[in-house]
Amino acid sequence: MPTTYKIEHLHQPEGWLSPGYLEVDDRGAIARVSADPAVTGDVLTLPGFGIPGLSNLHSHAFQRALVGRAEYVAGEHAVDNLWTWREQMYRLADRLLPEDYEAIGALAYLEMLQFGFTSVCEFHYVHHRPGGGTYDNPAEMSDRLIAAADRTGIGLTMLPVLYERGGSGKPLENTQRRFVHFVDEYLALVERVRAHCTSRPTLRVGAALHSLRAVEPRAVLTASADLRANDPRVRLHIHVSETTHEVAAVQAELGARPVQWLLDNAGLDENWCLVHATHLDESELAGAAASGAVAGLCPVTEATLGDGIFALVEYHAAKGRWGIGTDSQSSTSIAGELKMLECGKRLELRRRNVIAVPDSGQDSHSGRVLFDSALAGGEQASGQGGGALVPGRRADLVILDADSNPLLGHGPRTALDAWILGGTQNPVRHVMVGGKWIVYDRQHPEEAAIRAAYRKSMARLED
Repeated sequence: MPTTYKIEHLHQPEGWLSPGYLEVDDRGAIARVSADPAVTGDVLTLPGFGIPGLSNLHSHAFQRALVGRAEYVAGEHAVDNLWTWREQMYRLADRLLPEDYEAIGALAYLEMLQFGFTSVCEFHYVHHRPGGGTYDNPAEMSDRLIAAADRTGIGLTMLPVLYERGGSGKPLENTQRRFVHFVDEYLALVERVRAHCTSRPTLRVGAALHSLRAVEPRAVLTASADLRANDPRVRLHIHVSETTHEVAAVQAELGARPVQWLLDNAGLDENWCLVHATHLDESELAGAAASGAVAGLCPVTEATLGDGIFALVEYHAAKGRWGIGTDSQSSTSIAGELKMLECGKRLELRRRNVIAVPDSGQDSHSGRVLFDSALAGGEQASGQGGGALVPGRRADLVILDADSNPLLGHGPRTALDAWILGGTQNPVRHVMVGGKWIVYDRQHPEEAAIRAAYRKSMARLED
């Protein structure tokens, strides 16, 4: 039987219903939304603010194990940046066993759910055995992440990664051998992973081409054409322009900046996600916005790695689509990522409320603009089927506790401002994915076991 919830304040695309009635059918989809109960059965009351679950559009789950373990400088005169951090990440990746991969992934996904993400795009490139040998099951490591998602209940968009070389014009490094496929092997892996979708309603499969520095240009075009021939709506994700060093290396090899090369050659459209689109010039920014592609932003990771600041104000003004990801898992907080994005630009521009632009005399609230933009971009990049609390969408619902310190005394007009730009306490109380309560009263039934498995893996990895 369908279940109807009376929610004190219910987020809608054009505002709020206070209260709002949300009916969820037996398939986990939203059947009806109304200000009028109009039901004969029981109605379950949920106080607080009901918002759609957000899709995390970029995750390397295994990097959760590196958080807090790379915050030092080795050597008296060392300069620390993405490239020095990457060496530590590679050393971690080369030690991971399948059971570690699953345990670390489960903790990362649990934390995402507890902060209000209801799905995640997993940019997965640790495919092979340590040293590069293949597993008997070529999808062994992919399957471990799917198992982690199954255990936690998060929606998963799996993005197996094509990886070919050590960098623009560079041979493969030994620590990268776990990542590498020939194109035909890679396409077979994607299809093998896709076969899991028939039995898992919250699993989607797309594809990721690591970057123009790690994938030969011909392979980018060959793989993307083949993937799109099999599925015209396949989500395609790629790292671009994370650092000025990367931009210069790609430009030296290809004669064009990364996003410009993709615009000229790859047919960018709404099915593409441009991850770390940090360093776009004016032409690339306009072209990417016009293409309909999503800019995949990971503000806390980009800050901790010293990458740079995305041209958020200009891109948003150009009607560019964007969403947020947690990438290295330095943060798994929606509010933390969006606060970093907005406040980083405030520091740069030395003014407040940079993304909020009044329209037709109406107030424009930064929290609402940030949340709604990330919501739409995340859904576009993930293809999960949620993204709004409207009929026909998957019932991915997050309840924010109105009695939590950040939201205390707030109504719907300022609730998202208070959550994202206010206090640090996490107000997420309940989380539903596909009509099922995954976190209820801040409790997840598998949390103790997930933490124990993570602790066991970390003890082995730190030996």
